[in-house]
Amino acid sequence: MKIALYWKKLKNNIVQCQLCPNFCAIKPELLGKCGTRKNINGKLFSIVYGKPVAANADVIEKKPLYHFLPGSLSFSVATIGCNLFCKHCQNWEISRASFFEVPEITPEEIVREAKENGCSSIAYTYTEPTIFYEYMLDIAKLAKKQGLKNIIVSNAYINEEPLVELCKYIHAANIDLKAMNERFYKEICSAKLQPVLEAIKLLFEKKIWLEITNLIIPKKNDSQASITKLVNWILENLNQDVPLHFSRFFPAYKMLNLQPTPVEKLIKAKEIALHKGLKFVYIGNILAKEHNSTYCPNCNELLIKRSALFVENIKLKQGKCPKCGTKIPGVWQ
Repeated sequence: MKIALYWKKLKNNIVQCQLCPNFCAIKPELLGKCGTRKNINGKLFSIVYGKPVAANADVIEKKPLYHFLPGSLSFSVATIGCNLFCKHCQNWEISRASFFEVPEITPEEIVREAKENGCSSIAYTYTEPTIFYEYMLDIAKLAKKQGLKNIIVSNAYINEEPLVELCKYIHAANIDLKAMNERFYKEICSAKLQPVLEAIKLLFEKKIWLEITNLIIPKKNDSQASITKLVNWILENLNQDVPLHFSRFFPAYKMLNLQPTPVEKLIKAKEIALHKGLKFVYIGNILAKEHNSTYCPNCNELLIKRSALFVENIKLKQGKCPKCGTKIPGVWQ
């Protein structure tokens, strides 16, 4: 447990968390909505500091990051909790878990384990890293000093001040942009869209390597108009080089009544994105190599061959296509 950052004291020993757009006003001895930040005697504490429920090495493609150190290992860290309440959550067993005792692992131990496992980076992932902000920040500072990269896999539901501070130590981000629809965010995630968009733009402005994931859910955000709106926003506010991952939905948590996303729907979404002008569009949660591999946008040369999230071959030479010399955006070493 550690005293939290970004909060202020209100009347009657109530504290208001300033970390994310929920702005929870928390009475003494109670938790914020995320379930990880507690008012103890009029001060806000992170009760998950040093208490990861996951700490293991993953291939970086699992994040997914396809243009950032491909084929490398990333040490993945998560605690319980989340500041969104998505009805389709894939990790609900830990994101919605009540607090339970797990062995403490210090930031120093996380960095040491990452290096011992041959990882090039540390990823804050599985649940929402914003809710274990203090733990993430302390790990990230140590990791950066020791030459490791830092990655967030996030819903981007975080306020500007803490995100600006975090950007000093973060090298890459995959952001789950769930839909370009306020109603979707309100009804499905109990959140708001606009703060997410502002956070994504800030990450891009700070030159954090950025990739976007959109989980396509049947009858919720799978219309052609919805896909087009999302792609247009990326083109207008980021650029055509930002990789976009359309991911296949499978029934989970409170959305067991829906069917998995038809593969044809995902392929159509990819076609729309490419036609609108995005250069790098992938499909997640399916095994087709042609939808997971990276091709040169100029000559269509196969540059990175992937199968089931594993890199089979990399042809890039100093970040360029070996056939036509086109520079491929990304962090390659």
